[in-house]
Amino acid sequence: MRAERNFLVGFLLLMLAFTLGVGDEYLLHIAVLILLYTVLATSLNLIVGYVGEFPLGHVAFFGIGAYTLALGATRLGLSPGVLVPVAGIVSALAGLLIGGVTLRLKGPFFVIVTLAFAEVLRLLANNWIGLTNGPMGVSNVPHPAFLDAAGWLAGKRGYAMLGLLITAVTLFIAYRLVHSNAGRAAVTLRENRYVAVSVGIDPVRYALFVFTVAAFLAGIAGAYYASYISYVGPEVFGFPFTVSMIIMVLLGGKGTLSGPVIGAVVVTLLEEYLREFKELRLSLFGLIVMGVVLFSPNGVMGYVRRIAPRRPQPEKRHA
Repeated sequence: MRAERNFLVGFLLLMLAFTLGVGDEYLLHIAVLILLYTVLATSLNLIVGYVGEFPLGHVAFFGIGAYTLALGATRLGLSPGVLVPVAGIVSALAGLLIGGVTLRLKGPFFVIVTLAFAEVLRLLANNWIGLTNGPMGVSNVPHPAFLDAAGWLAGKRGYAMLGLLITAVTLFIAYRLVHSNAGRAAVTLRENRYVAVSVGIDPVRYALFVFTVAAFLAGIAGAYYASYISYVGPEVFGFPFTVSMIIMVLLGGKGTLSGPVIGAVVVTLLEEYLREFKELRLSLFGLIVMGVVLFSPNGVMGYVRRIAPRRPQPEKRHA
């Protein structure tokens, strides 16, 4: 518990030092992507790693957050800074509604329904031209005012600092949630649903709470993404985002808070390095997933925990 907390704090301090010390725009762009994917992977991990379900449609909440900010800023003229938390709340409400239905399902039924939910939203975004501008998407999404101002926080450095703040809040929320009664109840449900029910744990109630928090965080990530690239299209509901999230969680280690961070860093760097080799990139990611499943089902953190020396337990003194 303490080691994981220290790792998360160390990661945030390292990213802060990197953001403050680097002047290259491309490197700052990489920092923004790492922070964005850390938030997104952490949100998915709350469901996969702690509730024990696999929502292939989790990208829906990311897309809802992105469109909430884009439409609110371009159609209603609202401030992007105000719309970031609003996007999280809208996504959380959507998570509450869809989670209330899907969490009563198990296994493949849960997967199929969540995936269908994301696909329905993609089709709506693609065909509701009057609202979303269809396949052309919503462009010229404004940036927060303080990031457009000239000075030290202008441009990508400002977005990296904003991303660092969002990531810090996300990791804090996830840490508190995992170590709360709701988090422990969700883990008990994941390990043995029947035992959890027998001791009075409501399986839907606790899982739905975690699911809603995860949707909120994904919505925040979507709003951050929309503001950063200044464009949102139907592809935000697409499967590629889901694949990236899943690889990050599996590679880093599901059911840990450090795992999604590690996965986000590794996958982001690999995607950038292999950006010009699309076929090679997909093949490599496929091999990574196969390797993780076969040799380290609990990801990098699972392997680290397995080989790390354990502290010797103090001997009990007998009177």
